[in-house]
Amino acid sequence: MSERNTHGPVLIIGSSNIDFVMEMSRLPRVGETMTDAHFIQTYGGKGANQAVAAAKAGYNAQFVTCVGDDIFAASMLESWSDVGLDISHVIRESGVWSGTALVMIGEAGNNYLSVAPGANYRLDERYFPALRELVECAGIVVLQCEIPKETIAAVLKFADSSGTPVLWNFAPARMRFADDELRLARFLVANATEAAYLSDMEEVGLHNVASAAATIAGIGIESVIVTLGHEGVYVYRDGAGEHTGPFKVKAVDTTAAGDTFCGALAVATVDEMPLDDAVRFASAAAALSVTRLGAQPSCPTRDEIDSFLAANGS
Repeated sequence: MSERNTHGPVLIIGSSNIDFVMEMSRLPRVGETMTDAHFIQTYGGKGANQAVAAAKAGYNAQFVTCVGDDIFAASMLESWSDVGLDISHVIRESGVWSGTALVMIGEAGNNYLSVAPGANYRLDERYFPALRELVECAGIVVLQCEIPKETIAAVLKFADSSGTPVLWNFAPARMRFADDELRLARFLVANATEAAYLSDMEEVGLHNVASAAATIAGIGIESVIVTLGHEGVYVYRDGAGEHTGPFKVKAVDTTAAGDTFCGALAVATVDEMPLDDAVRFASAAAALSVTRLGAQPSCPTRDEIDSFLAANGS
């Protein structure tokens, strides 16, 4: 892979959803009806969340996604534009709903989620030529696993041929990729569940995250970053790992914490922060996000992240 200038835009290629959110005192048991919920309608999807997080964290962010012709699509696009996200490459598909998510949030921000992918699965080979051009001009490409596998694989190859770094958030862990594909990511970000999937372990926690990260990195990935929620972040690179503890905040809704982390990490990387500083920056953004309700509305601005870091010893 050739080296290249990394000062192009943060290019996020991924999913977008309409979110219907119920906040309640606790999550219901099977067959139980909770009647004390507070309802909000907002927008989510891992790709869109990460794109909004990147735009709000203070960098030129371009978003590629497919949306449908439903009644919510126009306002969803407007909400992205309002935070400074470049939506000129968003694709409008007819005869299909945009991705849709049902979210229930209970005590301590714990949640249940169910997603109908809708238009997200229309981001297919028809758009590969346009994707190639965008990837070649990007400072970094951000991927997740909520669009077709074939599209992810194609984007990885485009990035490899052009020397564009890829930050791949392997979420949700629902697809198997060959090692030759996985190693095309310069940064692979996974939570504990996803790290267990990638390392073929039964579970991953603070007690064995070092082993899991080393196993994943052994595929040939430059940097493996495992997010552990309230237990912090583990970073493995150059044959060594380091655990960083979390920021202490009161969680209200954890729905988009991982997405906020990834969007902010991409910005910090293109800003050429050292990886340790970039991870701390991303962790601060994620910590702020869990103190607020909703996915994209919870993403903090650059000023908020910088102020939080200043108040917490950085």
